[in-house]
Amino acid sequence: MKKILFFFLPLLTFNAPAQQKRPNILLIIADDLNQTALGAYGNQVVSTPNIDRLASEGMLFQNAYSQYPVCGPSRASFLFGYYPTATETFGYTSGRENVGQDRHSLPQHFKENGYFTARVSKIFHMGVPIDIETGSDGQDDPDSWTERFNSPGPEWKSEGFAELVQNNPDGKIERKGGNVMTIVQAEGGDLGQSDGITGQKAIELIQNHQQEKPFFLAVGLVRPHVPFVAPKEYFTSYPWQGIIPPPVVENDWEDIPKKGINYVTTQNAEMNYIHKQKAIAGYYASVAFMDAQVGKILRALEQSGQSENTLIVFTSDHGFHLGEHDFWMKVSLKEESVRVPFIIKAPGFSPGKSHSFVELVDLYPTLLDLSGFEIPKRLQGKSLVPILQNPSTEVRDFAFSVTQGGATYLIRTKRWAYIQYGENAEEGMELFDMEQDPEQYQNLAFDDYFQPQVEEMRKLLNQKIKEVQTNDLEKTYRP
Repeated sequence: MKKILFFFLPLLTFNAPAQQKRPNILLIIADDLNQTALGAYGNQVVSTPNIDRLASEGMLFQNAYSQYPVCGPSRASFLFGYYPTATETFGYTSGRENVGQDRHSLPQHFKENGYFTARVSKIFHMGVPIDIETGSDGQDDPDSWTERFNSPGPEWKSEGFAELVQNNPDGKIERKGGNVMTIVQAEGGDLGQSDGITGQKAIELIQNHQQEKPFFLAVGLVRPHVPFVAPKEYFTSYPWQGIIPPPVVENDWEDIPKKGINYVTTQNAEMNYIHKQKAIAGYYASVAFMDAQVGKILRALEQSGQSENTLIVFTSDHGFHLGEHDFWMKVSLKEESVRVPFIIKAPGFSPGKSHSFVELVDLYPTLLDLSGFEIPKRLQGKSLVPILQNPSTEVRDFAFSVTQGGATYLIRTKRWAYIQYGENAEEGMELFDMEQDPEQYQNLAFDDYFQPQVEEMRKLLNQKIKEVQTNDLEKTYRP
């Protein structure tokens, strides 16, 4: 794929509204959060009262999609406002090296326009658990922030009862570091963990904020990303014995390409039924712990008297497989991996639910629009303000995502999910009827009857790739 060259024209200016009228912005990003793990999205097992309340007070987007179901490229995409395919940012970076120093990130735009901008923990990419253990900045973008704070925590080394449920068939290994499913029922309460520290720091920043400048506060919560570590009390409501894993469908993989089998599976992770139960229970406990921190932050905002002039966004960088198709973790373009929770509560707008397709790349233009800034024409997302004004508005006909180094593509329409492996489908295709087969068990891509639909989806994909790769060159540059 050819590298996209950026051309820059002189900066254009405009008359901004009075500074004091700008709203504060509170952006909360969870890590590896499956949309269906929240009560607001229909989960009847996990208790997430704080996020659920926010959803009831704001706009809940039912069909929100990540542009790359891996932390680094997803965050680089929505924080800089480009599709990964446009900048070829597919790795564990901030994205700055591909976008360039002259292009403002989302928080940097606010910083350069009179905002106090602060990052607490993981916003751009950080390695979890490694950067969290060391308190590193990870792959942060320092130009984006007035101040930034890390939240070091013990992660998988936390004191407490631990179990490794991945590649540990005989149970000989208690715990293991890295990107694996170690579960720890931790001693020491919320403030003994990174997310508890993050929540406390966010509260301090809200309480101590000086009113002469509006704030852009970005709060990164690392749970439920592995390891599944939470204070032990959060596990009480999720005894693993009561967890029912997703069904195992016979011959589920036989009609999908080899590249469509996720990198972590029940088989290669050597997981039995009990391992699956424990992994899901650990994930749910981690979600409940994360939700509790969201609640503390939102209560502090209310108590500060600033909530009526604060835009609140809650989302995740991508989803997470919990045994569907015998898949675990992220990376795949199946629904559980690429679909995300997305909630916006904006002053002056009524709550509601939207079924329009939206993408995380839409976050940047939406926050500018809501804050009274002109939207730079270079941004590849769309403002979602029309949906906040009328929840029945449709801003997109489909969602577009990529994975596996940008060589695997998803086009998701209301009726169809089309996944293509390779630029010319040389490594296979998948086509699912999302009305008849929402759990994506029957691949129709090679059925003669559905070839017209395959061709239509391929045409949509080719048009989208061309648009994403070329439209930036045709638009006037403004930071």
